[in-house]
Amino acid sequence: MKRRDFLTKALAAGIGTAGFAVTSAQELGPYQPRDWSGNTPLPYPDPDLIALDNRFQQYILFNTPIRRHHTGTLWAEGPAWNGVGHYLIWSDIPNNQQLRWLEDDNEVTVFRDPAGNSNGNTFDYQGRQLSCEHGNRRVVRYEYDGTITVIAESFEGKPLNSPNDVVVHPDGSIWFTDPPYGIRGNYEGNQADQVLPLSVYRVDGGTGAISKVTDDIDAPNGLCFSPDFSLLYVADTGASRNIKVWEVDGELLRHGRTFTELVNPENGTRTAADGIRCDMDGNVWAGARPGVQIVAPNGDCVGLIRLPEVCANVCFGGAKRNRLFMTASQSLYSVYVGVRGAGIA
Repeated sequence: MKRRDFLTKALAAGIGTAGFAVTSAQELGPYQPRDWSGNTPLPYPDPDLIALDNRFQQYILFNTPIRRHHTGTLWAEGPAWNGVGHYLIWSDIPNNQQLRWLEDDNEVTVFRDPAGNSNGNTFDYQGRQLSCEHGNRRVVRYEYDGTITVIAESFEGKPLNSPNDVVVHPDGSIWFTDPPYGIRGNYEGNQADQVLPLSVYRVDGGTGAISKVTDDIDAPNGLCFSPDFSLLYVADTGASRNIKVWEVDGELLRHGRTFTELVNPENGTRTAADGIRCDMDGNVWAGARPGVQIVAPNGDCVGLIRLPEVCANVCFGGAKRNRLFMTASQSLYSVYVGVRGAGIA
């Protein structure tokens, strides 16, 4: 959505079908601190589930709160849901760890240490975990016996920059982004020179061949497919600071265009999406200030989930895939929503 259109589209006034007032950008006041311990009752609906447009009302559940499950990471990233194990894994990039949250008892433990300064994670259709490692500049797969298979670490004989996020396609292919963030310093990886353009890649599930599907983007970050896999969305955290979308044509991407340009409704300034995921209705849920922004299929920002920290990434999980998990700076959050996530992790 263009900046000049934001206020017009966000100022939809009135009462939604669920009986919640639609909030405009002008009405959105500063974030109000809250007790995340759970000891202080929270009035419903949660005040930080905010509809900017009536289209978001159906996704706000009246009697559910945003919950904080863990705090203490340095930079939380890459949430991925394991449906068989009923657990969520995510990365703490600077601490070089992966953490695991168990749905059964709310316990958080260290899952992998070291973890290659991993960033984005997902699971494939065989239940194997895939991780993007900043520190080792590669995409890996963890096999059933615990061994590691390197999926991608170079292209045309040159080392990748620092693979960031990864998704899988039903045809068995693996798609990932390769921006420079892990080689810019030694905090989230290892400082090194960039030798490849910042690009999006596809790894063939049968042959393992790596192809570049686009470098027509400043700094590709989070990515996700539409529910029918006909579209690929990629968040740009470079100069453009937008989300782009392409039509998926087999192994190729076609007709790339700007999908949306996000604005922080608290102050009207441009903001960028980091991690993104689609729901089954085709909405894009993006980690973007002031927490998570929800973008309708036509590119309009229709809702917000406000958090006290910068949200890097999101994923859908839980037994019904209707629980949104949010990795935000030092913490892990979740909230139930009125739609299921697309994809498998």
